[in-house]
Amino acid sequence: MADQTKSDKVTLEELMVSTLAMTDALAKLMIAKGVITDAEFKNQLGTERGELSRRAKAAALTTMCGRFGASCQYSDIKVLQGDFPGFYPRYNIAPSQDVPVIVRNEDRNQLKTMRWGLVPSWAQDPSIGQRMINARAETLLEKPSFKQLVARRRCLVPVDGFYEWRREGNRKVPMWIYLKNRVPFAFAGLWDYWRDPAGDKELYSFTIITTEANVLLWPIHNRMPVIYDKEMGRQWLEESFGDQPMILAAVLRPWHSELMEAHDVSTLVNSPENDTAECIQSIASSQFRKPQLPLL
Repeated sequence: MADQTKSDKVTLEELMVSTLAMTDALAKLMIAKGVITDAEFKNQLGTERGELSRRAKAAALTTMCGRFGASCQYSDIKVLQGDFPGFYPRYNIAPSQDVPVIVRNEDRNQLKTMRWGLVPSWAQDPSIGQRMINARAETLLEKPSFKQLVARRRCLVPVDGFYEWRREGNRKVPMWIYLKNRVPFAFAGLWDYWRDPAGDKELYSFTIITTEANVLLWPIHNRMPVIYDKEMGRQWLEESFGDQPMILAAVLRPWHSELMEAHDVSTLVNSPENDTAECIQSIASSQFRKPQLPLL
């Protein structure tokens, strides 16, 4: 029943965003034909469109994974070379924000800033990214937005933990989920490059791949991000993948629950404006060790 409910939510979210796109396309056509002016469109449909956009964005933010932190030192990531003075520790990263991700560039791996929320190269405008912060591992080869990216545009998202909200009656309790050894790890992801049809804007963006939850996460949420350590991360970046469902299923499995931990944190994390170490501290203890070991 939980899986069916989640599936219905994603379908509704897709419908809302598709409706937004059709509304915008129709408005542009009517304005171009002189049927309606831009001001008339905003007066008559602007309020309804704004509400639809708000609901679509809210639906996207409830998807797993919807928040994470990356307080690791990027200079310690062994798959990378060079200095990264522009990147600093983050504790509460939210969708639509710019995030450093690792990509394969010819024969080397590099760090590149991308927006969280995939905007496919064929999209008419970047608003579609609001609903594409995650991609289900089980259907990557079935979705046009993801199928081609599996073979040529895979990425790693450096993190040291992520958030999920546990229900207790009518309230939601935020939780910080991480590896027991406090070592930074990575999410498996896909990225794409989008350019405005007019040619004056460009955007690099990514999505985080999710799979079914392990034993630790299942009481909290039925999905979890695909997690990689050093060896699996190298494989995801550097090896060849194509339309091979069996191979993809083998490398996009849930991470071992016995290697993970979770604790309750402050509701500070509920607002993306709060981006400090206090977000990840256990509410039961003021002590929390910052990860020190390299990711890869």
